[in-house]
Amino acid sequence: MQKQVILSALFILICSAAFSQDPEFQYYKNKEIKTLLGRDRAGGVYGAFTAGYSVIDNKHTVLFGGRFGWLASHFIGVGFGATGFMNEFHYETLLDREVFLAGGYGGLYIEPVLLPRFPVHLSFPVLFGAGGISYVSKEGNMNNNFIEDSEAFLIIEPAAELELNLTRFFRFAIGASYRFPTAFDVGLSGTPTANSQSIRGMSYTATFKFGKF
Repeated sequence: MQKQVILSALFILICSAAFSQDPEFQYYKNKEIKTLLGRDRAGGVYGAFTAGYSVIDNKHTVLFGGRFGWLASHFIGVGFGATGFMNEFHYETLLDREVFLAGGYGGLYIEPVLLPRFPVHLSFPVLFGAGGISYVSKEGNMNNNFIEDSEAFLIIEPAAELELNLTRFFRFAIGASYRFPTAFDVGLSGTPTANSQSIRGMSYTATFKFGKF
């Protein structure tokens, strides 16, 4: 009986030693459990700038913006971001000038990230914020711009992005988003040129992220 116990113990020790050298076991052994409230929670910060394209008031529109965020446990980002926009010049007969729409919006970003440790993965940022839009006229060749009217609005903008981990400190993402603004009218007195439906729609962006992920 004693001999069987000794042999069993030796067998367990040998198996344990062999198993502990297995690379897969070492991978899971070294993989720490991260919590939101504990001292060992994982996190990082990043800054990003974005360039994109959209259609506002049926005109081609350029987008530009940026974000600053904190990543909690690699799987969700929280931060702030802003986007500016300007559509193409077009002639307005009532003013006998070229006009365009310009504005921007910004606010809180919440960004869930799916499978962030994979080199190619998805993220789903959502912006909750506020913004403003101006109806601007351009006088001749003097490059003098005049704000004919301005309005403010609230906005929600959900997005989906395909993100590439190019290096430990640099990520590149391409994505699409949809703007949901609250109601407004902007334009000449008595003849609004644009409203919330004019800026509601899709955007297509490229985002460059730099930071500790």
